[in-house]
Amino acid sequence: MNDNYSYTFGKKVYDLSARTHVMGVLNVTPDSFSDGGKFLKAEDAIAHGKKMESEGADFIDVGGASTRPGAEEVSVEEELKRVIPVIAALAKEVSIPVSVDTYRAQVADEALKAGALIVNDISAFAFDAAMAETIAKHNASAVAMHIKGTPKDMQKDPQYDDLMAEIISYFENVAWKANVAGIKQIIIDPGIGFGKTVEHNLQIIKNLSDLKRLDTPIMIGISRKSMIGKILNTDNVNDRHEGTITLNTIGVLNGAHIIRVHDITEGVRTARIIDAYRKA
Repeated sequence: MNDNYSYTFGKKVYDLSARTHVMGVLNVTPDSFSDGGKFLKAEDAIAHGKKMESEGADFIDVGGASTRPGAEEVSVEEELKRVIPVIAALAKEVSIPVSVDTYRAQVADEALKAGALIVNDISAFAFDAAMAETIAKHNASAVAMHIKGTPKDMQKDPQYDDLMAEIISYFENVAWKANVAGIKQIIIDPGIGFGKTVEHNLQIIKNLSDLKRLDTPIMIGISRKSMIGKILNTDNVNDRHEGTITLNTIGVLNGAHIIRVHDITEGVRTARIIDAYRKA
């Protein structure tokens, strides 16, 4: 098993196994579950991306189509209109890698042309047959996520015979697809909240170390998710900070290399404390 995940993103080289890395969420959407509507104006989104870098983020992940449960699809044209100006500006104005959060090859292609270095695909190349080849063509990196169903229907009674075995099998197939396409750097995300119940999500976090056999860096996206509200019996998204920190801590201790968060300062501090603890 590999203990050294030295990944190159443009001019940045990160040893993802040396410390916990932080990916900042930047949604340029009106309807994302947590920050929808806050960064619709390109100038606001760009300023927020630069703020993320100043707070210690290692990556900025720009998304222009909400993938919250029940989300309706937006047109390719609308998604491009939202993300490309922001990605193009950030690629020039920040020194950390910019990622595009999309499952559409056309959007990925334009984002990579605009300066993005990573494609974060919730479908792991499944929703668009051209996605893997598009990523490889640009010599870009991929974050491949596990999902059961689509954002519109994924939370309608998701069921598994053997949760972790199914996720591992899924990622083995994803790794094969990436290899065939020629993608050289891939990060996996077990997809907390994407076709899973609260119990499923907790089982994944508890058994995250099972994914180490895939010999690939692991990212988790728990930040502000509804599972925290359900456990704490609150509908207020602003009541999910402590739950985010707690579950990210458990996730990293169980094997996650990257945490994807909305609140960068909290995420970076969480990562630094865990890293110090592990080195003690």
